[in-house]
Amino acid sequence: MALVILCFAWELWLAPLRPGGSLAALKAAPLALPLAGIFAGRRYTYQWSSMLILAYFAEGVMRAWSERGASQWLAAGEIALSVAFFAAAVTYARLTRPVTTGAAD
Repeated sequence: MALVILCFAWELWLAPLRPGGSLAALKAAPLALPLAGIFAGRRYTYQWSSMLILAYFAEGVMRAWSERGASQWLAAGEIALSVAFFAAAVTYARLTRPVTTGAAD
């Protein structure tokens, strides 16, 4: 949820690409797709959203490298939030995996 807020605030008010905001704020829209499944604790949602979050990590790295000022700090925040979510999602998926028992021959 924090990454959704950061993406909207970044592109609309804090350091938009164009004065007055830009349509780049729509980059937060895909983050809304897994929210219901995340809040419901669905393991499958954690699995696929951990792959989705990698695009935000890549954007954060690219913008932290290429921009200066507020955008660079916001990109660092995007990197930190995406890494935290990825680690949490992978950990949750690992801890909730079904237990399989081997059949005796």
